[in-house]
Amino acid sequence: MLKKTKVAVMVSGGGTNLQAIIDAQKSGIITSGEIALVVSNKADAYALQRAADNGIATYVMTSEEVLIEKLQSEGIELVVLAGFLKILSPAFTRAFENRIINIHPSLIPSFCGKGAYGLHVHEMALEYGVKVTGATVHFVNEIPDGGAIIYQKAVDILDGDTPEVLQKRVMEQAEWVLLPRAVEEISAKIGRGEL
Repeated sequence: MLKKTKVAVMVSGGGTNLQAIIDAQKSGIITSGEIALVVSNKADAYALQRAADNGIATYVMTSEEVLIEKLQSEGIELVVLAGFLKILSPAFTRAFENRIINIHPSLIPSFCGKGAYGLHVHEMALEYGVKVTGATVHFVNEIPDGGAIIYQKAVDILDGDTPEVLQKRVMEQAEWVLLPRAVEEISAKIGRGEL
């Protein structure tokens, strides 16, 4: 059996996407990768508690330079941005080239880039009047939301949707489905030496 790919999940808030990955690992959807570390740029992020509750090591970042060293010393092979609300520097993306993936709550190239995160994305979709939105998992490079797309899933916008209602539907129908699938696929490719 191939060794499991060591995964670090980076978060800034509640960690619902982290929980989806943890649940997928427990249920056998993710078998090629294993969450070895959960990193946050905020010491009070509830996601750190989710990690601790599941026996996963946590780390609060102080700087990108120190974080790069930490991830490398831990043998991290895949970095997953799961609601990490900070733009990473080109130095960071180069250090883990083709080894960082992100979940974005829209169908890229719509409603993405600088300033398009969290509830703002759903507000933008509703203001624009689109009938379909969704989520995208993509590789991360130095351009915000600019890396190659791995998966996308569409979600209908319904009459009367608020940003909060739409956010919940996109999470349940798209984000929590796509992100674990992508973690498994990329982890398997790393394990086979294809990435």
